[in-house]
Parts: sequence; C-alpha cells; structure tokens
Amino acid sequence: MAEVSPTPATGPEERRSSSWLPTTGLGWLVLLCSLVLGTLIFVEVVNVAFYDPFGEERFLWSFQGALSGIAIGPLSFLMFGTLLVLLFVGLPLAFVTGSLGVVFIYLVGDQLMLNIIPTRIFPLMTNHQLSAIPLFIFMASMLERAGLIDEMFDVLYKWMGGIHGGLAVATVIASTILAAMVGVIGAAVVTMGLIALPAMLKRAYDPKIALGSIMAGGTLGILIPPSILAIIYAVVAQQSVGELYIGAVLPGLILSGMYCLYIGIRSFINPSLGPALPKAERVDLMEKLLLLRRMAAPVILIALVLGVIFSGAATPVEAAAIGSFGAMVVAALHGRLTFQSVKEACIGTVRATAMVLWIIFGATIFVGFYILQGGQQFVSDLILGTGLGPYAVLILMMLILVLLGMFLDWVGILLLAVPIFIPIITILSFDGVFGLPGVAPEDVGLWFGVLYLVNMQMSFLSPPFGYALFYMRGVAPKEISTGTIFKASLPFLGLQVVGLTICVLFPEVVLWLPRLVYG
Repeated sequence: MAEVSPTPATGPEERRSSSWLPTTGLGWLVLLCSLVLGTLIFVEVVNVAFYDPFGEERFLWSFQGALSGIAIGPLSFLMFGTLLVLLFVGLPLAFVTGSLGVVFIYLVGDQLMLNIIPTRIFPLMTNHQLSAIPLFIFMASMLERAGLIDEMFDVLYKWMGGIHGGLAVATVIASTILAAMVGVIGAAVVTMGLIALPAMLKRAYDPKIALGSIMAGGTLGILIPPSILAIIYAVVAQQSVGELYIGAVLPGLILSGMYCLYIGIRSFINPSLGPALPKAERVDLMEKLLLLRRMAAPVILIALVLGVIFSGAATPVEAAAIGSFGAMVVAALHGRLTFQSVKEACIGTVRATAMVLWIIFGATIFVGFYILQGGQQFVSDLILGTGLGPYAVLILMMLILVLLGMFLDWVGILLLAVPIFIPIITILSFDGVFGLPGVAPEDVGLWFGVLYLVNMQMSFLSPPFGYALFYMRGVAPKEISTGTIFKASLPFLGLQVVGLTICVLFPEVVLWLPRLVYG
C-alpha cells in the first residue's frame, strides 16, 4: 500500500498571512472606520430611496439637516478643519472637496438642497474659455515629444557655457522659453531637472546654484503665458484671459532677469560656484549663429500663439488651437510625428485635463455652498474687522496664499481662496504708498490676478512643503540631501518676494502692457 505524505501543518504565521483580518492596531482602526462609514451611508441611502424627505418617519436614523441651525463660524471651522484633516491623511484634493461639499450640503440642508450641485457645475461645463486648457496641454506634450526641449537646452548650453554661471543662466532662459510652451510648473521643473542638473553637476557647479536655478526657472510656468492657472483664475474671477496674459509678461521677464542677474553676480564674485566650460568645449560665434536655426521652430510657434492673443486677432482658445496644430507641424518637421507620439500626447492630455477639471468641479461645490451659507460675508467681516489698511489686507492675503501653497496644489488654492478674496479686494481703494501711483478701481481685479500668480511661485518654493521642492527631490541624485534642496530655494524665494514687492509698489509693471494693447 502506497504511503501518503502527511499534509504539513499550517503554522501561526502562515495562518495569519492568509487571513483577511488586519494584523495591526491601525488596520483594525481602518476596518472599524470603514464599517461605521458604510453603515451610515447604507442607512442614509435607504432613507433617501424609501422615505419621505419631509416626513417624520426614518429608517433607524437620519443625519439630514443635522447641522441646520449651525452658525457660520462653527461651520467654517468644521468645513475647513475637516478638509485639512483629510488632506493630511493623504486623500486627493479632487475627491475631498467635492465629497465634503455634498456631505455638508446634506447635513445643513436636505435632499432638495443637493440641486445646487448641478447649478454650480453646469456654468463651468459650458464656459468656452476652459477649452484652452486641454489644447495648451496637448501643445506642450507634442513639443516635448518632438525633442525640442533637449535641443533648446543644448543651444543655450553652447551659447552661455563660456561664462561663469553660464549653464545656470542658460537653464533659467530655457525654463523661461519652456514656460511659454508648457504652462504647467511640474513639467518644467522635472524636465529641466532631468536635462540641466546632470550637465551642471558634471561641470562641478555648486549644487545650490544648480538646484535653485532649475526650481526658480521652472516656477515661471505658472506666470508666463500660456499659463493654465491664469486661464482658471480668469474664469473664476471673471477677468479677461488675454489681459491677464499680457499683464503677466513683464513680471515674468523681470523675475527671470533677476534670477539670471543673481546667478551671474554670485558666479562672478566666486567663480567656483559656476565654472565656465573648458575652451575645448566652446564654439565660435559662427557656429553659435548656426545653432540658432534649431530654435527657430519653437520660437516662431511661441511668437505666433502669443502674438495672435496680444494683437487681439484670436481669443486664447483659438490661439491654443493654433498652437496645438503648430506643435504637430513642428513635430513633423523634426521627424517625430508618429501615431505613437500623438497617442501618448492625447492620453497625457486627457489625464491632466481630467485632474484639473475634477478639482475645479469639487472645489466649486465646496466653496459655492460655503458662500451660500454666508461664508463670504463672514470672511470679509473677519478681515476688514481687523482695522487694517488696504495694503495690509493685501499682505495678509498674500501670506495666507503662501501658507496654503505649502499644503494644497495650485488649482485647489485658486478655487478655495480666490472666490472669497476677490470680492474683498475689489471694494478696497489702493491709492499708492510712499507717494507712488495707485491702482484704478476697475484695474484692481487684473492687478490682483497677476499678484496672485507671482505669489503662487513663492508657495511652490516655500519649504518645507513647496511642490517644486518635491518635484526636484524626485529627479535629484540621492547624494543631494533634501536639506540642500531647501537651502537652494531660499535665495530665489527672496528674489520672488522682491518681484512681488515691485508689482505691489509699481502697479504699472502689471497694467502698462494691457493698457497699451487694449486701451
């Protein structure tokens, strides 16, 4: 008779690993919270589906209207406190804002009050200006896949490499041009981090100069047209996208110039911070001029897109369509227009656009309900009740935006703060300080919009949670510490403060070009 091998006994560790039950205290807590939440949702669904919303009869219990008598002060604490807690837990902003908006609408009102959700979202769905977002993102995706960014940096590398700090200056200039092609900060920082950082470190550049130039230059994408953030701001604040684009040009170029000047001065004083290229790697003037041909296509495309906007020949949406088609033409000229590249660009565009629009919808529900409950007047009374003057109120708002930038992404900050700040800022009079010119009441919205865009750059560079710092952490070598990245951002953060101060004290920096173009 054949001998049958006994089945090995299952040990405690094997039994534990095969069980679906959690093995830690945190796991049990998550399971318990999930069961409680699931029970609450099930009971409310039964109430909504089978019971009269205005009747007295309920299935077990109902939270409908549980906070109906709450004052706006405690409601503000509950809404924004819960928002911060859920964000700290790690939940995506896009889902947190919309979900909390629905929950608080149900708790404060009733089922019928949920009808405000489509009334808030539908106007955004029919706003044609938002059509520019996917078009500009597609334009950036096609230009990136055409290899133009690598070529652009290579040209600037050979043009500027012969001077001390030249590679870092070339990085800022390339980032400025890239900002006019991309319009999204994350893509600019990551792309230049992958291309420029290895080149500078290989040439023994000081890591702080190298890192700082990439992060500061990359943040220009949030300010220089065609900024995606400027489009969303214009929609929320009911401003002209074209005027906002034109108003952001000079501040963006001033900041870019300040970055280059700072790098040049530091490297001139201490050449070891940014060594020049060896003579054997430099090229003569004739070769430099021939290299410019490689930059002709992107420069012409940028000039065409921004030119039709600034001249008034086309709206930003039409200009975005021209740019998208032009990007495909440029890719074809470089032999990079393939089915695969177009497919990848389309998929990337859909993902980025869906993320942005979902955040817009969620935050619109959240903030719209808060304003409906009197939140706008509450915040206005709170700020104006401090007795601060107009410029002090402006500084307070700028500080709040920087703090929010440490925790939220750029779209979330705009949709949570700007709808509340705009009505406050537009009723204040900015008559100038130290005898300098002020801002006309009809120009305050445009002026504040550009200040907001400059401020968002500061929030991206502010330690410890600035987004640009973490983008850089993702592409920097492991031997570069996070502390070094933080320190590298501080001088450029100071330059951004100077740039913001210039825009506040000299509003014509923002308003001169729009007034020149639009009268």
